[in-house]
Amino acid sequence: MAALGHPSLLPTLCRVSAGRSVRGKPAHPALRWATRSASRAARSGRTRLTVVFGGPTRARVIVVLASVLALASADAATVGASATALRQSLHISNGDIGLLVAVTSLVGAVGSIPFGMLADRVRRTRTLGVVVIFWGVAMLLSATAGTFGGLLFWRLWLGLVTAAAGPVVASLVGDYFPGDERGKIYSYILTGELLGAGVGFTFTGDVAAISWQAAFVMLALVAFPLAVALFRLPEPVRGGSGALAPEAPWPAAPGTNGQEAPAPGTVIRWVKVDEAATDRPGRPTPEETVHVAGSTSQGSQTTDAQRLASDRGIRPDPQLVRRARRGHLGLVAATRYVLDVKTNVVLILASACGYYFLAGVQTFGVEFVRGHYHVTAALANLLMLAIGGGAVLGVGLAGPLSDSWLRRGRLNARVMVAAVTAAATVLLFIPALLTSSMVTALPYVIVAAAALSAQNPPIDAARLDIMPPGLWGRAEGIRTFLRTLAQSVAPLLFGFVSDSVGLQDTFLIMLLPLAASAYFLFRGLRTYPTDVATAAAAAAPAPG
Repeated sequence: MAALGHPSLLPTLCRVSAGRSVRGKPAHPALRWATRSASRAARSGRTRLTVVFGGPTRARVIVVLASVLALASADAATVGASATALRQSLHISNGDIGLLVAVTSLVGAVGSIPFGMLADRVRRTRTLGVVVIFWGVAMLLSATAGTFGGLLFWRLWLGLVTAAAGPVVASLVGDYFPGDERGKIYSYILTGELLGAGVGFTFTGDVAAISWQAAFVMLALVAFPLAVALFRLPEPVRGGSGALAPEAPWPAAPGTNGQEAPAPGTVIRWVKVDEAATDRPGRPTPEETVHVAGSTSQGSQTTDAQRLASDRGIRPDPQLVRRARRGHLGLVAATRYVLDVKTNVVLILASACGYYFLAGVQTFGVEFVRGHYHVTAALANLLMLAIGGGAVLGVGLAGPLSDSWLRRGRLNARVMVAAVTAAATVLLFIPALLTSSMVTALPYVIVAAAALSAQNPPIDAARLDIMPPGLWGRAEGIRTFLRTLAQSVAPLLFGFVSDSVGLQDTFLIMLLPLAASAYFLFRGLRTYPTDVATAAAAAAPAPG
Protein backbone atom coordinates (compact mmCIF):
# COMPACT_ATOMS: atom_id res chain seq x y z
CA MET A 1 0.00 0.00 0.00
CA ALA A 2 2.83 2.41 0.79
CA ALA A 3 4.30 1.91 -2.67
CA LEU A 4 1.20 3.39 -4.27
CA GLY A 5 1.97 6.71 -2.65
CA HIS A 6 5.49 6.92 -4.11
CA PRO A 7 5.70 10.08 -6.28
CA SER A 8 7.56 8.37 -9.12
CA LEU A 9 4.86 5.71 -9.42
CA LEU A 10 1.90 8.03 -10.01
CA PRO A 11 3.03 9.28 -13.45
CA THR A 12 3.68 5.69 -14.43
CA LEU A 13 0.16 4.67 -13.52
CA CYS A 14 -1.23 7.63 -15.42
CA ARG A 15 0.70 6.71 -18.58
CA VAL A 16 -0.42 3.09 -18.35
CA SER A 17 -4.03 4.11 -17.82
CA ALA A 18 -3.77 6.34 -20.90
CA GLY A 19 -2.65 3.37 -22.97
CA ARG A 20 1.11 4.10 -23.10
CA SER A 21 4.01 2.20 -21.67
CA VAL A 22 6.47 3.50 -19.08
CA ARG A 23 8.94 4.58 -21.77
CA GLY A 24 6.33 6.55 -23.72
CA LYS A 25 5.78 3.87 -26.38
CA PRO A 26 2.30 2.52 -27.08
CA ALA A 27 1.26 -0.14 -24.60
CA HIS A 28 0.25 -3.61 -25.64
CA PRO A 29 -3.13 -3.61 -27.47
CA ALA A 30 -4.57 -6.01 -24.90
CA LEU A 31 -3.66 -3.65 -22.07
CA ARG A 32 -5.18 -0.67 -23.89
CA TRP A 33 -8.36 -2.65 -24.56
CA ALA A 34 -8.59 -3.78 -20.92
CA THR A 35 -8.02 -0.23 -19.64
CA ARG A 36 -10.62 1.30 -21.93
CA SER A 37 -13.11 -1.47 -21.20
CA ALA A 38 -12.71 -1.01 -17.46
CA SER A 39 -13.16 2.76 -17.85
CA ARG A 40 -16.30 2.33 -19.97
CA ALA A 41 -17.70 -0.23 -17.53
CA ALA A 42 -17.10 2.12 -14.60
CA ARG A 43 -18.81 5.02 -16.39
CA SER A 44 -21.70 2.79 -17.45
CA GLY A 45 -22.11 1.39 -13.94
CA ARG A 46 -22.12 4.85 -12.42
CA THR A 47 -24.68 6.05 -14.97
CA ARG A 48 -26.96 3.06 -14.38
CA LEU A 49 -26.71 3.48 -10.62
CA THR A 50 -27.57 7.16 -10.92
CA VAL A 51 -30.64 6.33 -13.02
CA VAL A 52 -31.75 3.60 -10.58
CA PHE A 53 -31.40 5.94 -7.61
CA GLY A 54 -33.32 8.71 -9.41
CA GLY A 55 -30.65 11.25 -10.33
CA PRO A 56 -27.20 12.44 -9.21
CA THR A 57 -28.41 14.32 -6.10
CA ARG A 58 -30.39 11.38 -4.79
CA ALA A 59 -27.57 9.00 -5.67
CA ARG A 60 -25.07 11.06 -3.68
CA VAL A 61 -27.37 11.15 -0.64
CA ILE A 62 -28.06 7.40 -0.77
CA VAL A 63 -24.40 6.43 -1.21
CA VAL A 64 -23.19 8.68 1.62
CA LEU A 65 -25.85 7.52 4.10
CA ALA A 66 -25.22 3.90 3.12
CA SER A 67 -21.51 4.43 3.70
CA VAL A 68 -22.14 5.62 7.27
CA LEU A 69 -23.94 2.37 8.09
CA ALA A 70 -21.29 0.42 6.18
CA LEU A 71 -18.57 1.89 8.36
CA ALA A 72 -20.30 0.85 11.57
CA SER A 73 -21.03 -2.70 10.38
CA ALA A 74 -17.52 -3.13 8.92
CA ASP A 75 -16.10 -2.30 12.33
CA ALA A 76 -18.19 -4.94 14.13
CA ALA A 77 -17.50 -7.55 11.45
CA THR A 78 -13.77 -6.83 11.48
CA VAL A 79 -13.61 -7.56 15.20
CA GLY A 80 -15.31 -10.89 14.57
CA ALA A 81 -13.05 -11.76 11.63
CA SER A 82 -10.02 -10.76 13.72
CA ALA A 83 -11.04 -12.97 16.64
CA THR A 84 -8.24 -15.49 16.16
CA ALA A 85 -5.54 -12.84 15.78
CA LEU A 86 -6.86 -10.88 18.77
CA ARG A 87 -6.94 -13.97 20.99
CA GLN A 88 -3.38 -14.88 20.11
CA SER A 89 -2.00 -11.35 20.35
CA LEU A 90 -3.79 -10.21 23.51
CA HIS A 91 -4.31 -13.66 25.12
CA ILE A 92 -8.09 -13.33 25.47
CA SER A 93 -11.15 -15.62 25.15
CA ASN A 94 -14.36 -15.60 23.11
CA GLY A 95 -16.07 -13.87 26.00
CA ASP A 96 -13.54 -11.05 25.81
CA ILE A 97 -14.12 -10.72 22.05
CA GLY A 98 -17.84 -10.43 22.73
CA LEU A 99 -17.11 -7.80 25.38
CA LEU A 100 -15.22 -5.67 22.83
CA VAL A 101 -18.27 -5.55 20.53
CA ALA A 102 -20.69 -5.20 23.43
CA VAL A 103 -18.92 -2.12 24.81
CA THR A 104 -19.21 -0.33 21.47
CA SER A 105 -22.90 -1.16 21.25
CA LEU A 106 -23.60 -0.12 24.86
CA VAL A 107 -22.06 3.29 24.27
CA GLY A 108 -24.15 3.54 21.12
CA ALA A 109 -27.28 2.66 23.09
CA VAL A 110 -26.66 5.31 25.74
CA GLY A 111 -25.73 7.98 23.19
CA SER A 112 -28.61 7.32 20.79
CA ILE A 113 -31.17 9.27 22.85
CA PRO A 114 -29.25 12.58 22.98
CA PHE A 115 -28.35 12.17 19.32
CA GLY A 116 -32.04 11.59 18.62
CA MET A 117 -32.83 14.93 20.25
CA LEU A 118 -30.09 16.61 18.22
CA ALA A 119 -31.48 15.06 15.02
CA ASP A 120 -34.76 16.93 15.59
CA ARG A 121 -33.09 20.27 16.34
CA VAL A 122 -29.69 20.81 14.65
CA ARG A 123 -28.08 20.44 11.24
CA ARG A 124 -27.91 16.68 10.86
CA THR A 125 -25.37 16.29 8.05
CA ARG A 126 -22.80 18.37 9.95
CA THR A 127 -23.42 16.48 13.20
CA LEU A 128 -22.90 13.14 11.49
CA GLY A 129 -19.71 14.40 9.81
CA VAL A 130 -18.17 15.45 13.13
CA VAL A 131 -19.05 12.10 14.70
CA VAL A 132 -17.40 10.18 11.84
CA ILE A 133 -14.18 12.20 12.30
CA PHE A 134 -14.09 11.28 16.00
CA TRP A 135 -14.71 7.66 15.04
CA GLY A 136 -11.74 7.64 12.64
CA VAL A 137 -9.41 9.10 15.27
CA ALA A 138 -10.56 6.56 17.88
CA MET A 139 -10.06 3.72 15.41
CA LEU A 140 -6.50 4.84 14.69
CA LEU A 141 -5.72 5.01 18.41
CA SER A 142 -7.27 1.57 19.02
CA ALA A 143 -4.75 0.13 16.57
CA THR A 144 -1.96 1.31 18.90
CA ALA A 145 -3.37 -0.57 21.92
CA GLY A 146 -0.99 -3.21 23.26
CA THR A 147 -3.29 -4.63 25.93
CA PHE A 148 -6.89 -5.78 26.16
CA GLY A 149 -7.67 -2.93 28.57
CA GLY A 150 -6.29 -0.34 26.18
CA LEU A 151 -8.28 -1.71 23.26
CA LEU A 152 -11.42 -1.84 25.40
CA PHE A 153 -10.96 1.84 26.32
CA TRP A 154 -10.83 3.01 22.72
CA ARG A 155 -13.82 0.84 21.82
CA LEU A 156 -15.84 3.09 24.14
CA TRP A 157 -15.31 6.01 21.78
CA LEU A 158 -16.17 3.93 18.74
CA GLY A 159 -19.75 3.67 19.99
CA LEU A 160 -20.31 7.27 18.94
CA VAL A 161 -20.87 6.41 15.29
CA THR A 162 -23.42 3.75 16.31
CA ALA A 163 -25.19 6.27 18.54
CA ALA A 164 -25.51 8.94 15.86
CA ALA A 165 -26.11 6.80 12.78
CA GLY A 166 -29.53 5.40 13.70
CA PRO A 167 -31.52 8.55 14.59
CA VAL A 168 -29.75 10.92 12.20
CA VAL A 169 -30.00 8.63 9.15
CA ALA A 170 -33.67 7.88 9.86
CA SER A 171 -34.52 11.56 10.19
CA LEU A 172 -32.65 12.38 6.97
CA VAL A 173 -34.36 9.58 5.01
CA GLY A 174 -37.76 10.85 6.13
CA ASP A 175 -36.99 14.37 4.90
CA TYR A 176 -34.96 13.52 1.78
CA PHE A 177 -37.36 11.02 0.18
CA PRO A 178 -41.13 10.75 -0.50
CA GLY A 179 -43.12 8.40 1.70
CA ASP A 180 -44.23 6.08 -1.11
CA GLU A 181 -40.68 4.89 -1.84
CA ARG A 182 -39.02 4.83 1.57
CA GLY A 183 -39.03 1.03 1.63
CA LYS A 184 -37.02 1.00 -1.58
CA ILE A 185 -34.69 3.74 -0.34
CA TYR A 186 -34.04 1.83 2.87
CA SER A 187 -33.22 -1.21 0.75
CA TYR A 188 -30.49 0.78 -0.98
CA ILE A 189 -29.13 2.28 2.24
CA LEU A 190 -29.19 -0.95 4.26
CA THR A 191 -27.36 -2.66 1.41
CA GLY A 192 -24.46 -0.44 2.41
CA GLU A 193 -24.66 -1.85 5.94
CA LEU A 194 -24.40 -5.39 4.58
CA LEU A 195 -21.60 -4.51 2.17
CA GLY A 196 -19.69 -3.01 5.08
CA ALA A 197 -20.08 -6.26 7.00
CA GLY A 198 -18.84 -8.13 3.92
CA VAL A 199 -15.76 -5.94 3.76
CA GLY A 200 -15.13 -6.60 7.43
CA PHE A 201 -15.51 -10.36 7.04
CA THR A 202 -13.39 -10.72 3.91
CA PHE A 203 -10.99 -7.94 2.98
CA THR A 204 -10.10 -6.52 6.38
CA GLY A 205 -10.55 -10.00 7.87
CA ASP A 206 -7.81 -11.35 5.60
CA VAL A 207 -5.62 -8.37 6.49
CA ALA A 208 -6.27 -9.07 10.18
CA ALA A 209 -4.89 -12.57 9.72
CA ILE A 210 -1.54 -10.83 9.15
CA SER A 211 -2.04 -7.84 11.48
CA TRP A 212 -5.24 -6.83 13.26
CA GLN A 213 -3.74 -3.37 13.78
CA ALA A 214 -3.43 -2.89 10.00
CA ALA A 215 -7.10 -3.87 9.57
CA PHE A 216 -8.16 -1.21 12.07
CA VAL A 217 -6.00 1.44 10.39
CA MET A 218 -7.51 0.67 6.97
CA LEU A 219 -11.02 1.20 8.32
CA ALA A 220 -10.00 4.40 10.08
CA LEU A 221 -8.62 5.96 6.90
CA VAL A 222 -12.00 5.54 5.18
CA ALA A 223 -13.72 7.68 7.83
CA PHE A 224 -12.11 11.01 6.90
CA PRO A 225 -13.22 11.26 3.23
CA LEU A 226 -16.65 10.07 4.35
CA ALA A 227 -16.83 12.94 6.83
CA VAL A 228 -16.01 15.40 4.02
CA ALA A 229 -18.83 13.94 1.91
CA LEU A 230 -21.25 14.36 4.83
CA PHE A 231 -20.30 18.02 5.28
CA ARG A 232 -21.06 18.61 1.60
CA LEU A 233 -24.57 17.10 1.69
CA PRO A 234 -27.41 19.65 1.58
CA GLU A 235 -29.56 19.76 4.71
CA PRO A 236 -33.15 18.80 3.74
CA VAL A 237 -36.27 20.72 4.73
CA ARG A 238 -37.80 19.23 7.86
CA GLY A 239 -41.19 17.52 7.72
CA GLY A 240 -40.74 15.90 4.30
CA SER A 241 -42.21 18.85 2.39
CA GLY A 242 -39.05 19.26 0.30
CA ALA A 243 -38.38 15.61 -0.52
CA LEU A 244 -36.21 14.81 -3.54
CA ALA A 245 -38.41 13.38 -6.29
CA PRO A 246 -36.65 11.21 -8.93
CA GLU A 247 -35.09 13.14 -11.80
CA ALA A 248 -35.75 12.17 -15.42
CA PRO A 249 -33.01 10.32 -17.34
CA TRP A 250 -32.23 12.49 -20.38
CA PRO A 251 -30.37 11.52 -23.56
CA ALA A 252 -26.62 12.12 -23.41
CA ALA A 253 -26.52 14.17 -26.64
CA PRO A 254 -28.77 17.04 -27.74
CA GLY A 255 -31.31 16.36 -30.43
CA THR A 256 -32.23 12.82 -29.41
CA ASN A 257 -35.92 12.20 -30.10
CA GLY A 258 -36.19 15.80 -31.24
CA GLN A 259 -35.37 17.16 -27.79
CA GLU A 260 -32.43 19.07 -26.42
CA ALA A 261 -30.76 18.27 -23.12
CA PRO A 262 -31.81 20.61 -20.31
CA ALA A 263 -29.47 23.28 -19.06
CA PRO A 264 -27.11 22.31 -16.23
CA GLY A 265 -28.85 22.48 -12.87
CA THR A 266 -32.35 22.04 -14.31
CA VAL A 267 -34.32 19.56 -12.20
CA ILE A 268 -36.82 17.47 -14.14
CA ARG A 269 -39.26 15.24 -12.28
CA TRP A 270 -39.94 11.74 -13.56
CA VAL A 271 -43.62 11.25 -14.43
CA LYS A 272 -45.70 8.89 -16.53
CA VAL A 273 -47.04 11.04 -19.35
CA ASP A 274 -50.48 10.31 -20.75
CA GLU A 275 -49.69 10.38 -24.47
CA ALA A 276 -53.39 10.62 -25.35
CA ALA A 277 -53.70 13.85 -23.40
CA THR A 278 -50.76 15.71 -24.95
CA ASP A 279 -49.54 16.54 -28.41
CA ARG A 280 -45.94 16.08 -27.23
CA PRO A 281 -45.69 12.41 -26.29
CA GLY A 282 -42.71 11.13 -24.35
CA ARG A 283 -40.72 12.83 -21.63
CA PRO A 284 -41.80 16.21 -20.28
CA THR A 285 -39.80 19.27 -21.23
CA PRO A 286 -38.22 21.65 -18.71
CA GLU A 287 -40.99 24.22 -19.30
CA GLU A 288 -43.84 21.85 -18.44
CA THR A 289 -45.49 21.96 -15.03
CA VAL A 290 -46.16 18.40 -13.96
CA HIS A 291 -47.50 16.56 -10.95
CA VAL A 292 -45.09 14.04 -9.47
CA ALA A 293 -46.93 10.96 -8.34
CA GLY A 294 -46.10 10.08 -4.76
CA SER A 295 -43.82 13.05 -4.18
CA THR A 296 -44.12 15.58 -1.42
CA SER A 297 -42.84 18.42 -3.53
CA GLN A 298 -46.25 20.10 -3.36
CA GLY A 299 -45.96 20.40 0.42
CA SER A 300 -47.99 17.32 1.33
CA GLN A 301 -46.50 15.13 4.05
CA THR A 302 -49.07 12.34 3.72
CA THR A 303 -47.66 8.93 2.82
CA ASP A 304 -49.37 6.22 0.77
CA ALA A 305 -50.12 4.24 3.94
CA GLN A 306 -51.68 7.28 5.58
CA ARG A 307 -53.81 8.00 2.49
CA LEU A 308 -55.05 4.41 2.48
CA ALA A 309 -55.94 4.64 6.17
CA SER A 310 -57.87 7.86 5.51
CA ASP A 311 -59.70 6.42 2.48
CA ARG A 312 -60.80 3.41 4.53
CA GLY A 313 -62.12 5.58 7.33
CA ILE A 314 -59.71 4.27 9.96
CA ARG A 315 -59.99 6.47 13.02
CA PRO A 316 -56.86 7.77 14.75
CA ASP A 317 -56.24 7.58 18.48
CA PRO A 318 -57.64 10.97 19.67
CA GLN A 319 -55.54 11.02 22.85
CA LEU A 320 -52.26 10.57 20.97
CA VAL A 321 -53.29 13.20 18.42
CA ARG A 322 -53.96 15.75 21.16
CA ARG A 323 -50.63 15.01 22.84
CA ALA A 324 -48.71 15.37 19.57
CA ARG A 325 -50.36 18.75 18.85
CA ARG A 326 -49.41 20.33 22.16
CA GLY A 327 -46.26 21.77 20.64
CA HIS A 328 -42.64 20.87 21.28
CA LEU A 329 -42.34 17.71 23.38
CA GLY A 330 -39.48 17.38 25.83
CA LEU A 331 -37.49 14.19 26.23
CA VAL A 332 -39.80 12.65 28.83
CA ALA A 333 -43.01 13.55 26.97
CA ALA A 334 -41.54 12.42 23.64
CA THR A 335 -40.42 9.12 25.15
CA ARG A 336 -43.86 8.50 26.61
CA TYR A 337 -45.51 9.30 23.27
CA VAL A 338 -43.15 7.04 21.29
CA LEU A 339 -43.68 4.11 23.66
CA ASP A 340 -47.47 4.62 23.70
CA VAL A 341 -47.62 3.95 19.95
CA LYS A 342 -48.34 0.22 20.07
CA THR A 343 -46.97 -0.65 16.65
CA ASN A 344 -43.76 1.20 17.40
CA VAL A 345 -43.19 -0.94 20.50
CA VAL A 346 -43.85 -4.06 18.42
CA LEU A 347 -41.38 -2.96 15.74
CA ILE A 348 -38.76 -2.09 18.38
CA LEU A 349 -39.04 -5.55 19.94
CA ALA A 350 -38.96 -7.31 16.57
CA SER A 351 -36.00 -5.27 15.36
CA ALA A 352 -34.13 -5.86 18.63
CA CYS A 353 -34.59 -9.62 18.34
CA GLY A 354 -33.42 -9.65 14.72
CA TYR A 355 -30.37 -7.50 15.36
CA TYR A 356 -29.59 -9.58 18.46
CA PHE A 357 -29.09 -12.67 16.32
CA LEU A 358 -27.34 -10.71 13.56
CA ALA A 359 -24.83 -9.29 16.06
CA GLY A 360 -23.92 -12.82 17.11
CA VAL A 361 -23.47 -13.88 13.50
CA GLN A 362 -21.25 -10.89 12.73
CA THR A 363 -19.03 -11.58 15.73
CA PHE A 364 -18.80 -15.38 15.69
CA GLY A 365 -19.98 -16.39 12.21
CA VAL A 366 -16.50 -17.00 10.81
CA GLU A 367 -15.47 -18.96 13.90
CA PHE A 368 -18.60 -21.13 13.64
CA VAL A 369 -18.15 -21.83 9.93
CA ARG A 370 -14.48 -22.76 10.42
CA GLY A 371 -15.11 -25.09 13.38
CA HIS A 372 -18.46 -26.62 12.46
CA TYR A 373 -17.94 -27.14 8.74
CA HIS A 374 -14.16 -27.74 8.97
CA VAL A 375 -12.94 -25.18 6.44
CA THR A 376 -9.94 -22.86 6.41
CA ALA A 377 -10.09 -19.24 7.52
CA ALA A 378 -9.80 -17.94 3.95
CA LEU A 379 -12.59 -20.23 2.73
CA ALA A 380 -14.74 -19.33 5.73
CA ASN A 381 -14.44 -15.65 4.82
CA LEU A 382 -15.43 -16.42 1.22
CA LEU A 383 -18.42 -18.43 2.38
CA MET A 384 -19.48 -15.58 4.63
CA LEU A 385 -19.24 -13.33 1.58
CA ALA A 386 -21.62 -15.67 -0.31
CA ILE A 387 -23.99 -15.57 2.65
CA GLY A 388 -23.70 -11.80 2.64
CA GLY A 389 -24.69 -11.85 -1.03
CA GLY A 390 -27.92 -13.59 -0.02
CA ALA A 391 -28.49 -10.92 2.62
CA VAL A 392 -27.98 -8.17 0.03
CA LEU A 393 -30.51 -9.88 -2.24
CA GLY A 394 -33.06 -9.99 0.57
CA VAL A 395 -32.59 -6.32 1.41
CA GLY A 396 -32.79 -5.34 -2.24
CA LEU A 397 -36.07 -7.16 -2.84
CA ALA A 398 -37.99 -6.53 0.38
CA GLY A 399 -38.20 -2.74 0.28
CA PRO A 400 -39.48 -2.40 -3.32
CA LEU A 401 -41.84 -5.36 -2.78
CA SER A 402 -43.45 -3.76 0.27
CA ASP A 403 -43.73 -0.41 -1.55
CA SER A 404 -45.35 -2.12 -4.54
CA TRP A 405 -47.94 -3.94 -2.42
CA LEU A 406 -48.67 -0.72 -0.55
CA ARG A 407 -49.36 1.12 -3.82
CA ARG A 408 -51.76 -1.69 -4.77
CA GLY A 409 -53.86 -1.01 -1.69
CA ARG A 410 -52.38 -3.42 0.89
CA LEU A 411 -52.18 -1.15 3.92
CA ASN A 412 -50.30 -3.71 6.05
CA ALA A 413 -47.83 -4.55 3.28
CA ARG A 414 -44.67 -3.39 5.05
CA VAL A 415 -45.40 -5.17 8.31
CA MET A 416 -46.62 -8.30 6.50
CA VAL A 417 -43.43 -8.64 4.42
CA ALA A 418 -41.33 -8.31 7.58
CA ALA A 419 -43.43 -10.86 9.51
CA VAL A 420 -43.37 -13.53 6.80
CA THR A 421 -39.62 -13.22 6.23
CA ALA A 422 -38.97 -13.35 10.00
CA ALA A 423 -40.84 -16.65 10.26
CA ALA A 424 -39.01 -18.03 7.22
CA THR A 425 -35.65 -17.15 8.78
CA VAL A 426 -36.18 -19.43 11.76
CA LEU A 427 -37.34 -22.37 9.63
CA LEU A 428 -34.38 -22.06 7.25
CA PHE A 429 -31.66 -21.77 9.89
CA ILE A 430 -32.62 -24.98 11.71
CA PRO A 431 -31.46 -27.50 9.02
CA ALA A 432 -28.40 -25.36 8.27
CA LEU A 433 -27.24 -25.54 11.88
CA LEU A 434 -28.00 -29.24 12.32
CA THR A 435 -25.98 -30.48 9.34
CA SER A 436 -22.18 -30.62 9.40
CA SER A 437 -21.84 -30.52 5.59
CA MET A 438 -21.07 -27.09 4.16
CA VAL A 439 -22.44 -28.10 0.76
CA THR A 440 -25.79 -29.11 2.31
CA ALA A 441 -26.00 -26.12 4.62
CA LEU A 442 -24.99 -23.37 2.21
CA PRO A 443 -28.30 -23.07 0.26
CA TYR A 444 -30.28 -22.92 3.50
CA VAL A 445 -27.96 -20.35 5.05
CA ILE A 446 -27.97 -18.09 1.98
CA VAL A 447 -31.77 -18.03 1.77
CA ALA A 448 -32.04 -17.63 5.56
CA ALA A 449 -29.66 -14.67 5.43
CA ALA A 450 -31.81 -13.15 2.68
CA ALA A 451 -34.94 -13.59 4.82
CA LEU A 452 -33.23 -12.20 7.93
CA SER A 453 -32.07 -9.04 6.20
CA ALA A 454 -35.34 -8.62 4.28
CA GLN A 455 -37.15 -7.62 7.47
CA ASN A 456 -35.27 -4.36 7.95
CA PRO A 457 -36.26 -2.09 4.98
CA PRO A 458 -40.04 -2.49 5.43
CA ILE A 459 -39.73 -2.16 9.24
CA ASP A 460 -37.70 1.04 8.94
CA ALA A 461 -40.13 2.52 6.40
CA ALA A 462 -43.13 1.52 8.52
CA ARG A 463 -41.68 3.34 11.54
CA LEU A 464 -41.72 6.62 9.63
CA ASP A 465 -45.37 6.01 8.70
CA ILE A 466 -46.49 5.74 12.33
CA MET A 467 -44.61 8.77 13.71
CA PRO A 468 -45.19 12.51 13.18
CA PRO A 469 -42.22 14.07 11.31
CA GLY A 470 -41.27 16.22 14.30
CA LEU A 471 -40.53 13.07 16.32
CA TRP A 472 -38.58 11.06 13.75
CA GLY A 473 -35.18 11.71 15.33
CA ARG A 474 -36.22 11.11 18.93
CA ALA A 475 -38.33 8.06 18.02
CA GLU A 476 -35.38 6.52 16.22
CA GLY A 477 -33.07 7.46 19.11
CA ILE A 478 -35.30 5.63 21.58
CA ARG A 479 -35.62 2.65 19.24
CA THR A 480 -31.87 2.58 18.68
CA PHE A 481 -31.31 2.70 22.45
CA LEU A 482 -33.51 -0.32 23.12
CA ARG A 483 -32.44 -2.23 20.02
CA THR A 484 -28.76 -1.59 20.66
CA LEU A 485 -29.06 -2.83 24.23
CA ALA A 486 -30.12 -6.20 22.85
CA GLN A 487 -27.49 -5.98 20.12
CA SER A 488 -24.76 -5.21 22.66
CA VAL A 489 -25.71 -8.11 24.92
CA ALA A 490 -25.70 -10.58 22.02
CA PRO A 491 -21.91 -10.89 21.43
CA LEU A 492 -21.35 -11.14 25.18
CA LEU A 493 -23.92 -13.92 25.65
CA PHE A 494 -22.87 -15.68 22.44
CA GLY A 495 -19.27 -15.65 23.65
CA PHE A 496 -19.87 -16.87 27.20
CA VAL A 497 -22.48 -19.48 26.22
CA SER A 498 -20.24 -20.80 23.44
CA ASP A 499 -17.38 -21.19 25.92
CA SER A 500 -19.69 -23.57 27.84
CA VAL A 501 -21.75 -25.48 25.26
CA GLY A 502 -20.07 -24.74 21.89
CA LEU A 503 -21.08 -22.49 19.03
CA GLN A 504 -23.50 -24.94 17.36
CA ASP A 505 -25.76 -25.27 20.41
CA THR A 506 -25.39 -21.54 21.05
CA PHE A 507 -26.71 -20.63 17.60
CA LEU A 508 -29.60 -23.09 17.99
CA ILE A 509 -30.55 -21.55 21.34
CA MET A 510 -30.34 -18.06 19.89
CA LEU A 511 -32.99 -18.91 17.28
CA LEU A 512 -35.57 -18.29 20.01
CA PRO A 513 -35.25 -14.48 19.72
CA LEU A 514 -35.81 -14.80 15.96
CA ALA A 515 -39.02 -16.73 16.59
CA ALA A 516 -40.08 -13.99 19.00
CA SER A 517 -39.41 -11.40 16.29
CA ALA A 518 -41.87 -13.11 13.95
CA TYR A 519 -44.49 -13.33 16.72
CA PHE A 520 -44.23 -9.61 17.48
CA LEU A 521 -44.53 -8.63 13.82
CA PHE A 522 -47.69 -10.66 13.29
CA ARG A 523 -49.12 -8.93 16.37
CA GLY A 524 -48.28 -5.58 14.78
CA LEU A 525 -50.61 -6.22 11.85
CA ARG A 526 -53.58 -5.40 14.10
CA THR A 527 -52.34 -2.07 15.45
CA TYR A 528 -50.52 -0.67 12.42
CA PRO A 529 -53.55 0.86 10.55
CA THR A 530 -54.70 2.87 13.59
CA ASP A 531 -51.19 4.14 14.32
CA VAL A 532 -50.74 5.18 10.68
CA ALA A 533 -53.98 7.18 10.84
CA THR A 534 -52.87 8.72 14.15
CA ALA A 535 -49.54 9.90 12.72
CA ALA A 536 -51.30 11.52 9.76
CA ALA A 537 -53.79 13.30 12.02
CA ALA A 538 -51.02 14.45 14.39
CA ALA A 539 -49.02 15.95 11.53
CA ALA A 540 -52.02 17.73 9.99
CA PRO A 541 -52.90 21.30 11.07
CA ALA A 542 -55.26 21.47 14.03
CA PRO A 543 -58.86 22.37 13.02
CA GLY A 544 -60.03 25.87 13.78
